[in-house]
Amino acid sequence: MKETYSRRNFVQTGAIMAAACFASSSTPSFAEAVPVSGKPSPIQLGICSYTFRNFTRAQMLGYLKELNLADLNVKDIKDHLPTDPTLEAQALTDYAAAGIKLHAAGAIYFPKDDETDIRGKFEYCKRAGIKVIVAGDPTPESLKWIERFVKEYDIKIAIHNHGPEDKFFPSPFDVLKAIRNLDPRIGFCIDVGHAARANANLVDAIHATGPRLYDVHIKDLANFTSRESQVAVGEGILPIRDIFQALIDIKYPGFVDLEYEIHGDNPMPGVIESFGYMRGVLAGMGYLTHA
Repeated sequence: MKETYSRRNFVQTGAIMAAACFASSSTPSFAEAVPVSGKPSPIQLGICSYTFRNFTRAQMLGYLKELNLADLNVKDIKDHLPTDPTLEAQALTDYAAAGIKLHAAGAIYFPKDDETDIRGKFEYCKRAGIKVIVAGDPTPESLKWIERFVKEYDIKIAIHNHGPEDKFFPSPFDVLKAIRNLDPRIGFCIDVGHAARANANLVDAIHATGPRLYDVHIKDLANFTSRESQVAVGEGILPIRDIFQALIDIKYPGFVDLEYEIHGDNPMPGVIESFGYMRGVLAGMGYLTHA
């Protein structure tokens, strides 16, 4: 039997993590906790629908309600946002009725130097009113079409780094080399876990991408060399507070989307722990969160 979690459970978890930010002295990030400023958090937290890849759209909507989340990075998986126009329209109706806002789509892959294929993906996002495409592993040859279509559709492309296994873009710095002379609507989705495994300094990467950073995928790792070492955010070794501070420093306007890739059949315990921790870190930095 799968466990279920109420909003009350989640808020209590967040409060516990917030208290830990002030009480713990063992973690450098927590040692600098400051009084709450009364300012809303400048970090906008969202979630990738891939987290709920084993669940239907209706089930995912229930989980988002429990999490008190309204901001979704959606993917064409299960029935989350089908590419068929009729089915896509029904999904959009369901999201609107539930108060869910779609701020990005992806990862969407661009493996071919094919004008028709690439245009179809821009049309898919245009129908949904989505202004950021998280692009997975675009080939160098596909970039000429991508540049053409970001201009035509005025939709941003955020190239997602996929770590040492990625032939083209292991880290955000590899993305930077490829796009520095392209239209500024072609930018970055920094996946902090994959970037760390590619030996990228995360704070430096955030500053280097600057105004072309259009999405962030957040996760945590217990080991920088192992893709399989993912844990709930806060249980690993990634510098979450430093990441948040760097995003605040560059006045990042986008979303930090939890991409929880483990425990696909029962993700909610780790998802709840991750959001409780992140909201706790923000509380420890003096910010109010909506939870």
